[in-house]
Formats: sequence, C-alpha cells, structure tokens
Amino acid sequence: MLKIAVNGALGRMGARILQLACHSQDFGVAAAFEHPGHAMLGKDLGAALGLGESLKVKIAPLSAKAMKPAEVVIDFSNAEGALQCLRQALRARKALVIGTTGIGAAGCEEIQEASGVIPVLFSPNMSVGANFLFEVARLAAARLKAGYDIEIIEAHHRLKKDAPSGTARKIAEVIARERGWDLGEVAKYGREGFTGERPKDEIGIHVIRAGDIVGEHTVMFSGPGETIELKHTALSRDAFAKGALVAAQFLSKKKPGLYSISDLLKS
Repeated sequence: MLKIAVNGALGRMGARILQLACHSQDFGVAAAFEHPGHAMLGKDLGAALGLGESLKVKIAPLSAKAMKPAEVVIDFSNAEGALQCLRQALRARKALVIGTTGIGAAGCEEIQEASGVIPVLFSPNMSVGANFLFEVARLAAARLKAGYDIEIIEAHHRLKKDAPSGTARKIAEVIARERGWDLGEVAKYGREGFTGERPKDEIGIHVIRAGDIVGEHTVMFSGPGETIELKHTALSRDAFAKGALVAAQFLSKKKPGLYSISDLLKS
C-alpha cells in the first residue's frame, strides 16, 4: 500500500484523488493539506470529503514535518501553492507529483533544480489520453508540413483561473519543437480586428471558458481542401485523478529526476 499526501486536498482535483485513494486497497492517505485560513483546517478528512466515516487524518497546513508519514506527495493547488509544496517536499525528501498548471518560467526552473534531489513528476495533464494526444500532435506536425495551418482550441469550466491551459501550452510546445520554431515567435493567442493574412509559420491558440466543461483540447491541421482534427475530451475528473495516482505509484520507484506522464507511458 502506497502512502500519499495531497496538497490542495479539498479542491476539485485533490478531493477526487483522495476519494479514489480511500476506496482503493493500493493506497493509504497519510496527510491532507490546505492553505492557512481554510475553514476545514483541523477537521477530519473523511467528514470533509463526505465519506460518512472518520479517516483519522486531520486537514492540516502544509509542512515538511506533516509529510513525513507519506511516501509520495501529490499537488493540485495553484502556482504559488505548488512551489511551496515543492520546497516542503524538498525539506522532507519526498517524491512529488505536480499536476498544478499556471507555473511560470522561474517556478519551472525551481522544479528542475529540486529534481536533482528528489523525484518529481510534473505534467500539465495527468490523463493518459491527453498525453497520447501530445505524441499524435507531434507526429502530425512532422508529417503535415507544406500548406497545413495549425490551430489549438481548448475549453474548460468557467472557474479555471489560468489561460490558455497548461495542456494547450504543452501541445503548442511539442509542435513548435518538432517544427524547429520558437514558440514565443509563432504563437498567436486569439485574433481580433484587421489581422491581415495568416502567416505561414503560426500556431493559433484559442480559449473557451464556460459552464462546467471538464476539459477539451482540439488540434487542427488545416490544408488545401481538408482539415484534420485531433481531439481529447475529459468526461470527468476521474481521468486526471486516476492518472495522478498511477503517477504516484510510478514515482515511488524512481530515483531523483524530472519525469512526465510520457515517461510513465514508456515504462
């Protein structure tokens, strides 16, 4: 049984990860963290998750000391919370799965540096299908070159705070790398007004925020007389939650280093 701790325990993703872990014989919950001032701090996790039974785990503020009983820590909080979790995991020498998006360049450098000491799996999308989409998009970018324009459209629920999604950014990065492009030069985030003719070397990236859409990503390769669409749709958060738990199992057996879901799929 793998003992896990979750930061952002009562967020949409954190709560679902913990619910699945509690109903699995493969996982034990060692700790659950929330930000200082959260109304549920000190409460029993089982009650907070609506499980109808005590888990004998109290919701606590994030700390290296409280991480000690866990083998792997999973973070689904926010950009600032993820980096705080990274620092505490580094102090506690605990493997860390980061599924949080919206982390900037400086934060990514900090993650890279920490991975020299602890195992870190950092992925903008924990679902197997979405990570397969990265590879298919890369293949399409390699094969469909002359005359094919590339557009990425992503849709999420109205409460999502960062845009475009980490997954959309990752798709764009994969395509740009395959084409030998600098993403900063070719990315076009939406269009408005008199934009003129579309440049040949451009990746359009567009964002929808509406309702309770879990997550949709579409990659279009549009050429003369035809359009190819690659699409991944998450039907529930279980796709991400189950992926995070599988990632924790994978990471528990790894030496220090920076890993992704792609590494898991290759193992």
